[in-house]
Amino acid sequence: MAMCETLIRKENDGTISFGDYTLETKSKVSDFEYNGDLYKVKTYNEITKLEKNGMFIYESVPGSFVSHLSVEERELSFAVKAKEDVQITLELEPEKEYKIFIDDTNVGKMKTNLGGKLVLSVELNPDMEAKVRVVKC
Repeated sequence: MAMCETLIRKENDGTISFGDYTLETKSKVSDFEYNGDLYKVKTYNEITKLEKNGMFIYESVPGSFVSHLSVEERELSFAVKAKEDVQITLELEPEKEYKIFIDDTNVGKMKTNLGGKLVLSVELNPDMEAKVRVVKC
């Protein structure tokens, strides 16, 4: 899958894709309208961030390309691609437990902190993508 030439785009299946880990300089797109919400993406080779209506959703270190991000009531899913392993921070419900699946393998349960942050690491082969699903218990 190609990275976003516009840094963020709507997909035909109702999801969004964003980010570009190949950029040497910081780039951003603000006020990207999708389903009545405004998204902002900041991305380059060191970090990728996504906000929705000014609220944090996703961050990866180093930068990444995320495809087919889907956020539903009980599940968040996406595919992530980067030049190396990534640490991902997601904003979810505070103090809730979630099952984490990477490439359809259950890697365990994690609990969000008081602020709703969940931090996970994804091992990646260079330029290969991994599918991530986070399901509320």
